[in-house]
Amino acid sequence: MSKVCQLFSGSSGNSIFVSYKETKILVDAGVSNKRICRALSDIGEDASELSAIFVTHEHSDHISGLRVLASKYNIPVFAAQDVIDAMKNTNIINEKVETFPIENNMEIAGIEILPFKLSHDSVSCHGYRFNLGSSRSVGVCTDTGYVTEEAEKTLKGSNLIFLESNHEVTMLQNSAYPYHLKKRILSEVGHLSNFASSEFAKELAKSGTTRFVLAHLSRENNTPDIARENAVSALWEEGFKENSDYRLYISAPVNSEKAITL
Repeated sequence: MSKVCQLFSGSSGNSIFVSYKETKILVDAGVSNKRICRALSDIGEDASELSAIFVTHEHSDHISGLRVLASKYNIPVFAAQDVIDAMKNTNIINEKVETFPIENNMEIAGIEILPFKLSHDSVSCHGYRFNLGSSRSVGVCTDTGYVTEEAEKTLKGSNLIFLESNHEVTMLQNSAYPYHLKKRILSEVGHLSNFASSEFAKELAKSGTTRFVLAHLSRENNTPDIARENAVSALWEEGFKENSDYRLYISAPVNSEKAITL
């Protein structure tokens, strides 16, 4: 059995759990070790049983709990070499954390991992596709200003996608955010809007994706209802009906739902 769950989502911290049989992986550790351990316990999991942590990029909302978690439980950490170097140079991780650079294709105890480049204002940023056995796959595509060609190619046909739907453009433009921050978020190295997310969701649905988890929603410039309406409307345009052709989930800042089984 496979199980996935967004433990934390948004600018206050991000972490996603993915498991297949006895292999258990965490994508990012953006809150404290204590909170991650508690969140895992809430879905019947134990941090001491984690097989690996995959890091998307070095921003604090994705790595703030990494050092303590990885060193306490001797969990290997995988990330782009630039990200590993940046974390070491800023003392985010130390010699107690075992690190490995991600490869184009790799496997950990039955899970095939396919990294792909995203576009974000970090030293490097990657999403991941996890192929769980022969028939199930999970994609993670967050923190990107636009959907890259690599993301489109790698995620095609995935069963479930954690897909960034960060902001509603009009809400952001009319928000109290300073101009430089608005410009950053709307840029090609910022975050994916509801519209861009929904357009990609249509292409994913055409390729066979049947479960969507909208992630990394802004608390100030988006709402779960608006993000959902955008996605449902876009998919409806292509003839896909919610709860018939696909299921749609919205990640809360802190998980309040059961894990999704595949």
